[in-house]
Amino acid sequence: MTGTTVYPRSAPIQWRCLPFAALSADTLYRLLRLRSKVFVVEQNCVFLDLDGLDQQCLHVLGEVVDADGTVHLHASTRLVPPGAAFAEASIGRVVTAPAARGGGIGHALMAESLRLLESLWGPQPIRIGAQAHLEAFYNRHGFVSDNKPYIEDGIPHLEMIRR
Repeated sequence: MTGTTVYPRSAPIQWRCLPFAALSADTLYRLLRLRSKVFVVEQNCVFLDLDGLDQQCLHVLGEVVDADGTVHLHASTRLVPPGAAFAEASIGRVVTAPAARGGGIGHALMAESLRLLESLWGPQPIRIGAQAHLEAFYNRHGFVSDNKPYIEDGIPHLEMIRR
């Protein structure tokens, strides 16, 4: 599945949604590098990102391709099928590149992820484990907190559901 939207700073974002087996070595490297850059280095959180779920998921990639053909991964999520992480379908590993932030790419990423999830698996409840400081961000996409904070990898989280 592919699509194109205009990144708020005028660079075209190309959206792709791929199963794990279809990720090229270069694409997988860019994906894991971005997740490590944000989740491990920026957030100073030592955790096992490679949790065994990636192979079961579809990966949403927001990429910019330069005039010379160089691909830059600006944002990504993984669409988790029902029963893999939660009873419901889920969207996880929501990440945007630090240099791409501030122009709405996170909201575009969530909108595209929600659209793709529903087109793949139909309308249904979606449960996420969100970092607590991002509650208002996810509220804007229809997610509601269970108001039961928990600590995951040293970071306060909330379970949130979108019905």
